[in-house]
Amino acid sequence: MSFYHSVMSKKFQRRSLFRKKPSFRSRYSYLLRLLLAVVALLLTLYAAIFLLPVIPNVTNIPADSKALPKESASYKVKILPQSGLSTISRQLVDQGIETYPIVFQIAARAIFVGTSLKPGTYLLPLNASLGNVILQIARGDRIRESIAIIPGMTIWQLRAVIDAHPALIHQTKGMSNKQLLQSLNLNYPSDEGIFFPDTYIFDPDDSDLFIYRRAAQAMQKQLNAAWELRDIKTPLKTPYELLILASIIEKETGRSSDRPLVASVFINRLNINMPLQTDPTVIYGIGPRFDGNLRKTDLRKDTPYNTYMRKGLPPTPIAMPSKESLRAAVQPAQSNALYFVSRGDGTSQFSKSLSEHENAVDRYQRKQVALSRKTTQ
Repeated sequence: MSFYHSVMSKKFQRRSLFRKKPSFRSRYSYLLRLLLAVVALLLTLYAAIFLLPVIPNVTNIPADSKALPKESASYKVKILPQSGLSTISRQLVDQGIETYPIVFQIAARAIFVGTSLKPGTYLLPLNASLGNVILQIARGDRIRESIAIIPGMTIWQLRAVIDAHPALIHQTKGMSNKQLLQSLNLNYPSDEGIFFPDTYIFDPDDSDLFIYRRAAQAMQKQLNAAWELRDIKTPLKTPYELLILASIIEKETGRSSDRPLVASVFINRLNINMPLQTDPTVIYGIGPRFDGNLRKTDLRKDTPYNTYMRKGLPPTPIAMPSKESLRAAVQPAQSNALYFVSRGDGTSQFSKSLSEHENAVDRYQRKQVALSRKTTQ
């Protein structure tokens, strides 16, 4: 090693040996400044998320819509089902939210709800901030609509209700009954009776097929459950026959407690090959043009639904039966009754013989008619 290198090496060692180490106070000061910078950055980030508006100050709901005053001061957006965070961010930007997809994603993760955003239709306040929009979507605070299928409703009544609902997209409007069944991938002789009565909640702008599909699936579930409870001696051969009988029970009962006895009358008649002789099937055969007055000529007109002239069950259900009517059809009361007549108060009088039945008709119907005529004279 040269003399020069030797001298320089010694100087370097002395310099390194006596170099002043940073004090604890200076290290603390550095960390404090770093922490303050991080806090300032976070405060700026969250201030931007919760203070800067991203919703336009003008609603996108058409002026001629049926919006309520609150809705007309909102901005409407829709998030499709099964959408992830990046997809949701693009959907909202495409619908007019004034931000960038990457900014939306960063903000959602910054407030720890990136995996909690829910699909649906939302009414967002005008001039709302990005943070408020994200939190509302994370809460699932969205618009919900509903439609009710009433027990005893016929298919033409149901289709009229669904066709008239303003929040649905009407894909089935104008379809024939056969086309509706094909759209639902169902193999039934008719679309009557196959939709379970219930209240169905949905998002605005859902398809009406969504309602029909859910109602059909619900009915199939209830039908299968009822069929499992059947007596091995029942004259009903298939679940579809159960559905037909349940629909008749539904239309014949004014009080739920009478269902098992009404069911027993029809089961007893089927067992002895006696005509069911029930007015609701004849009325169904007349169709929507029925004016509320069942005439003798109607009872004498031979149609597939005239159970006075034809034995056995009609070819299809005649209405949407409830769960209670399905259960009554497979678990009828134990009785020998073959007849029943309305008492006029929603209940029925049951009889074992024709003579008993005639007396009950005299008591509860013919005398009531005579009394009403006398009071109107």
